[in-house]
Parts: sequence; structure tokens; C-alpha cells
Amino acid sequence: MDEKQGDPRPEEPAGEPVLASVVAEPTATAGGRPPIPPLPRKKEEHQPPVSWREPIALLALAVLCDLIMYRGNGFAGYAVLFATAPALLWLGSPRPRLGRDFWLVVAMLLVLAVKMVWCGSWLLVGVGFALVVALAMTMVGQHPYVLAAVVFASQTIRAGCDGLNYYGRRLAQRHTSAAGVRWLNVVLPLTAFLLFSIIFIVANPDVLKNVSEQLQIAFGHVRDWLLHFSIWEVIFWIGVLWIGVGLMRPVAGRLLPSDEPPADEQVAVGEPSPTPLYAAYRNTLAVVIILFAVYLVFEFNTLWFHTFKEGFYYSGYAHNGAAWLTVALGLATVILSLVFSERTLQDPRLGQLRCLAWIWSLQNFVLAAAVYNRLGIYIGFNGMTRMRIVGIFGMSAVVVGFILVLWKIAHNRTFAWLLRRHLLTVAVAVYLFALTPLDTIVVSYNVRQILAGDLNPSVQITEHPINSEGILLLEPLLECKDPIICEGVRAMLAQRDQQAEALAKGREELGWTAYQMADDLALKGLRAGRAQWDTFKDPAQRQKTYDAFKEYAYQWY
Repeated sequence: MDEKQGDPRPEEPAGEPVLASVVAEPTATAGGRPPIPPLPRKKEEHQPPVSWREPIALLALAVLCDLIMYRGNGFAGYAVLFATAPALLWLGSPRPRLGRDFWLVVAMLLVLAVKMVWCGSWLLVGVGFALVVALAMTMVGQHPYVLAAVVFASQTIRAGCDGLNYYGRRLAQRHTSAAGVRWLNVVLPLTAFLLFSIIFIVANPDVLKNVSEQLQIAFGHVRDWLLHFSIWEVIFWIGVLWIGVGLMRPVAGRLLPSDEPPADEQVAVGEPSPTPLYAAYRNTLAVVIILFAVYLVFEFNTLWFHTFKEGFYYSGYAHNGAAWLTVALGLATVILSLVFSERTLQDPRLGQLRCLAWIWSLQNFVLAAAVYNRLGIYIGFNGMTRMRIVGIFGMSAVVVGFILVLWKIAHNRTFAWLLRRHLLTVAVAVYLFALTPLDTIVVSYNVRQILAGDLNPSVQITEHPINSEGILLLEPLLECKDPIICEGVRAMLAQRDQQAEALAKGREELGWTAYQMADDLALKGLRAGRAQWDTFKDPAQRQKTYDAFKEYAYQWY
């Protein structure tokens, strides 16, 4: 090794000085060409150290997923999984960052878990798993944008492989270091505790009897669990552990910066540069402003503040028409996004385009009000449905997206900024829709309208399913003045009474993971009101009465 005064070098490892000298001073080969330099050694990617909390969290996650997903039978189990996921991920993550995004996602998961215990759905399950991915992102300093979450979820396969490989290397190294005996710090005290506990239990016959009975029950459950264990369950465990490691030790968390990426910043303001498409953009905005002005006058004259005559085409105007106007508003959002590109934002004539954009934006908000009005007309015609609530959510998401475009224009934001927030808007809309008690809203509205003398919404009772959230809300219709509706609802409740009993029996056999609070409360309510529909114990009479109700209500479809 060369040693020069004033320029000390670290001592080379044994066995490598020759390689180092070759790299430093390559010599010519026989043909006068320099030799091919050796490939650089791949630097091992940094992995945080493994603490005792990590394997415990992974094992708990695997057991929980096994009980809930593999052996479970319902939404209450998923509620427990999503409620405990934040604690398990926090326990197992080597270096968790508990910022504002983390606590927001935790709150969303807890609210979702409550909804799943009350009345779950597979949409809620999908949203819950998406939130778990978002939670893992926040713990490594990433913002849970939708596209970033998709990339983060996909990296769990590689990250899980890297993490499991790192565990293996660490286990192989433990016997060569003092850290290899640290486990005794826990095992020895635990062993002493168990030994003395056994001695104390054996010394007291009553305590020994109680403990023995409880152990027999516990071992019986373990035996039953092991008897049903299969190779597929082993594969399931491996998959859960793999994905769990990928969430706790993500590759993305080590490769991506924790702050906002450059694409999320404002458009850099440089020298003014005219865009060749300025005239095209200006003319386009002028044309759509004139077109929207003409159409909005027609819309107000046709559908606002009118009493509609018999035969009015409600489905065409209020249903299909509202959908097409929503498309028009979405198209306006796209056009404004394209017009105000980064090149346009550098144009010295930008102020004129912005003035036209504000005028058209005002018209678009009036158009949005027209869509809500059409939805209101359709709801007023024959009642509320789940799909009409979907329409309200969808329209609201479009309006929020349009507001984001206006914010982009006003603050010179990039298209990447806009795309992230558009997708986030859709994700939030799906989350809120999944939490919404749809049948509570639908049935309560329709029942109020029927009792007020508007019988049209009765068609929504016969043509659409009603879950446990809404079934008891039909009871006030037993006092309806229309005998066909009154008896038809009585027959419906008699049928649901029998179905609820059968469902409760099946749920009891399936276990606690199948529990649903809404089903339990509905069963208690149906039992309490059973005297009101005891006359429909005969299935044939019950079906005949319900069919008459369905045929009668269909006239308002």
C-alpha cells in the first residue's frame, strides 16, 4: 500500500491489495490495449436493523389474517383487521414516521371499521386494503396519492423478498456476534416466570382445576385448528408474511424522497414566450362561452320552476340528460386543463385567456346546478335509489375536479399536480360513498314521500333490494292509507322476518367474524313487531299479496 506523507489512506483488507493496485494502475495487455476493468462491487442496499417488535408484529398479522381472511366468514372480522392494522404496522416498522397523513389515514380506517361492524360490504373491504397501503406509505414519509399508492403496492413483492433475505442473513450472522445471546434477556426471565407460575398453580387445587379446564378448552381449539390446517393455508401464511414485510420495509420508502417531487411544484416562471396556439385557445373559449350561454337559457326555460305535465319524459331528461350534462362538465374540465398547459402559462397574453376561462367557469357552475336540478326532478318523480346517490357523488366529484382546474390556472400548477388531486378526489368520493348508509337514506326518503300522499316512490321498495339498514324503516307504511301498499309491506316484513332468523342461525354457526350489528338490530326489531304480520305465516298467501303490491307499484316505474 502506498503511503505518502500528508495523504494517509486506510489500510486495505487482507487479500485485496493486488486487486486495488490493478484498478488503480491498469497495465497494457499483449495487444497494447488496456485491460478490461473489473466490475464494481454492488453496494448492498441499506436495511434498518431488526428489532424484537418486527417478528412479533408479522406473526400477529399472519395469525389475524388467517383467522379473518382464510378461516373467517364475514365483515366483522375485516373490521378487526383494519382497526388493528395501524398498531401492527407501527409496531413492526423499523423507523415509522407518524405525521399528519398517518393520523388522517388511521382515522379513516377506524371509521371504516365501525361501518363494517354495522353493515359491511365488499366495497368497504377493497377500500380498507387500499387505506392499509396508504398507511404504510405515510410511515415512510410518502404522500398517499393514488398513482403513487399503486406503485407502492406493486413494490411490496420485491420489498418482501429483500426483507426476508435480510432476515436470513441476520440470523446467519447472529451466532458470530454478542447480539446472538441477547434473546436470553427475554427468554430467561420468561422461563423463570412460567416455572414459578406452574409451581404456584399446582400448589392450589382449586386454581389448578380451573386452569386445567381452561387449558383443555384452549388446547381443544388449537387441535381443531391444526386438524384443518392445509398446504393452502401454509401458502397463505407465506403470502401474508411476504406482503407484510414489503409494507414494513418498502423499497419505495428507501428510494424515493420524502418531500414533494419536483413535478408537484409550480410552473417555473421564465421569459415570456408566446404560444402558437394562443389564437386557437382564445377562439375555442369564446365559442364555448356563447354556446353555453344559449344552452343555459334553454335549460332554464325548459326545466326550472315548472310543473310538468302528464307524460313528461322523466327518464330522458332527468336521468339520461343529467348523465350527459355531467359528461359535458367533465369535458370542460379536460379542455381547460389542456388549454392552460405549461407552455400557455408562459404566454404574455395569459391574462386575456384567464378572463375568458373565468367567464366559462361561471357558466360551468350554473351547468352543475342544472345537473343537480335534473337529479332532484328525477328523485321527486318516483323516489330515491342507490344509483341516484351514486349520481350525486359522481357529480360532486366532477365539480371538485373543475375547482381544482381553476386552482391550477390561478396558481400556475403543473398537470402532474392536477392529475394527482383528480385521482385523490375520486378516491375520497369512493371512500365516502362506501361509508354512506345508502338504504337508510333511500328508504327513509321514500317512506316519507308515500306517507305524505306521493305514492310513486313505492316502486323503489319493490324493484330494489333493501338491506338491514333500511328494512325496519318500512314499518310506518303499515299505517299507510293505501291498502295495497300497506298489505304489501306487511308481507315483505313477514318474509324478511323468516330470512333474518335463518341468517342469524347461519351467522352463529360461522362465528364472530360474520357478525353484523345492523342484522342483529333488524332481527330484534322484526321479533318485536312480529304480531303485526303474523297473518302472513302462509308462504303462498304472503307471496300472492307481495306480487299484487309489486304489480301495483310498477305503474310508477
